Amino acid sequence: MGPVPARIGLTGGIGTGKSHVLRFLARRGVPTVDADDLARLVVVPGEPALGAVVRRFGGEVIAPDGTLDRQALARMVFDDARARQDLEGIIHPAVWQAIGQWFERLEGDAGRGARVGVAAVPLLFETGHKGDFDKVIVTHCSTDAQIARVSARDGLSADAVRRRLEAQMAPDDRLGRADAVI
Repeated sequence: MGPVPARIGLTGGIGTGKSHVLRFLARRGVPTVDADDLARLVVVPGEPALGAVVRRFGGEVIAPDGTLDRQALARMVFDDARARQDLEGIIHPAVWQAIGQWFERLEGDAGRGARVGVAAVPLLFETGHKGDFDKVIVTHCSTDAQIARVSARDGLSADAVRRRLEAQMAPDDRLGRADAVI
């Protein structure tokens, strides 16, 4: 069996290129996992986290097909710090458990030669999980670029993107905690 792969965290503000970097690494054979993908999986019908979301936010967050109506939920939490904290308290533990299980499987496959595994986690520092990783890489770009990217990607106004940016950790704080910056 080979050495245990290093645990690398990849984080950054909204629209800074985390997904782009993760795809780049995956195309080159680096094992990767995306917390945003896991966050969608932990709230599919039948998962305990979806029931907890409904208990906290009500049935109006459920689409007619029984799935989570992400837009309805986003309207409830992005302008309400307490609601956002409640949602994070439901989703984050399930996502962190899934990330831990992913790394355990990767470490079990160490004989296949993976030297690193990379987990993209938007709120890595905010959730106090830097210590779960051997190194943390932060993606960064100008605020104007973030606004343009997120507006184009999500169809949001510049003001809506700014509100989301204001809800995140300040870029200088994030950069100061990084082991490397892209």
